[in-house]
Amino acid sequence: MVGVNFRQVTSLSNETVKAARALHMRKAREETGQFLAEGLKIITEAVDQGVAPEVLMFGRAAADHPLLIRAAEATNAAGGEVIEVTPEILEKIARRDNAQPALAIFRQHFVPLDSLTPQSSPCWVALDRVRDPGNLGTVVRTVDAAGGGGVILVGDCCDPYSVEGVRATMGSIFAVPLVRASVAEFIGWRESWPGSVVGTLLTATISHHNADYQNPTLILMGNEAQGLPPELAAVCDVNVKIPMRGRADSLNLSVATGIMIYAVTDRLY
Repeated sequence: MVGVNFRQVTSLSNETVKAARALHMRKAREETGQFLAEGLKIITEAVDQGVAPEVLMFGRAAADHPLLIRAAEATNAAGGEVIEVTPEILEKIARRDNAQPALAIFRQHFVPLDSLTPQSSPCWVALDRVRDPGNLGTVVRTVDAAGGGGVILVGDCCDPYSVEGVRATMGSIFAVPLVRASVAEFIGWRESWPGSVVGTLLTATISHHNADYQNPTLILMGNEAQGLPPELAAVCDVNVKIPMRGRADSLNLSVATGIMIYAVTDRLY
């Protein structure tokens, strides 16, 4: 890569390689404030959003790819490290065969709850104790696709910066503001919400098609197994249900959230 500063690493015992592998563990992510992203698509999405990798690792086969060169230049400019590694190292870090030709370490970013500006988007999402990182990542991606304002993680949620979660966002992790809040913090903050707060409950009597969505609307979704707890259902202006017309009596969380997001945005955009 002409004009790019990089070094070569061939040993699995290299400290940077070991640090990258450790980011599969939540403890390491919390201690370092970093996370791992796989593939040129996600890395390019980051660069497009003005976020440069702290460490960019690539295999020789991708060395001349224009997107990799662009990411490497951004990494250099931000003072990060660019490292050429072996296919074996890529597979060890990714924990799978046929790993992506590029991996990167980024800095996590959470937004303070009180810094949000609800009027900046007609639709926001809050998730209570979401457990599955694939669900969480898919919700982040859907919020991005629909032009939503951000995602608020309420209570003890899974880590949006897990490898699985980041992968499911397809790069939207860099575009959608993420907030973490305790239940008490969320309930206190919700009192100042200028539009409507809408929850989903199986016991609700109002269809999601018929609810009165006020701009901006905050969609509050419950845990995959238990749904919204009473204390959160109580802070909603209205609780709605998505009709089940077949044999299944519930939907996957990310699917249900997507239906709600587009019910709201179709009304308010």
